[in-house]
Amino acid sequence: MKLALAPLALAVVLVAGCGGSSSSSSEPSPKDWADGLCSAITTWSNSVKTAGESLKSGSLSKGDLKKSTSEIKSATNEFADDLKGLGKPNTDAGQQAKDAIDKLSTQINDDVDALQSAVNDAVETGTTKGAVTAASSIATSLSTMSTQIASAASKLQQADAKGELEQGFRDAPACKKLSSSG
Repeated sequence: MKLALAPLALAVVLVAGCGGSSSSSSEPSPKDWADGLCSAITTWSNSVKTAGESLKSGSLSKGDLKKSTSEIKSATNEFADDLKGLGKPNTDAGQQAKDAIDKLSTQINDDVDALQSAVNDAVETGTTKGAVTAASSIATSLSTMSTQIASAASKLQQADAKGELEQGFRDAPACKKLSSSG
């Protein structure tokens, strides 16, 4: 599980090379937007890490798998909602940043639905092999989500010709904490 979460910190470091500027005062500043994104990533990764701790034990029960999967799904749904709630940063590339994060939100919602289905199918077998398959599905899904976060970070970087988001990520307290913990 720890390896599956490592790309999250990498994604934040990659995003630290991102940016864009518009003029609407209802849009969050690059710093506030970046802080919201980093806070959402931190909350999600901590929740997923906690949920995955029970999967590290030598004996995996159906109850443990279902509980962990439910916790991961809940955390991921909240993460997706947090991402959608970020809105468009007040930068030239604000719409591109919003589009990249909205796409990420949709992708991780799809991933967690597929995860839930795979775990349910594996748990229904009621065997140790089913539990191992379910745990593997969880690890694979988390790895996929981490890759998608890194991809979104790359899109943010490409969109940030003026470096406005990059500065926002450097200045945002939650991003500083996230990159130093990664």
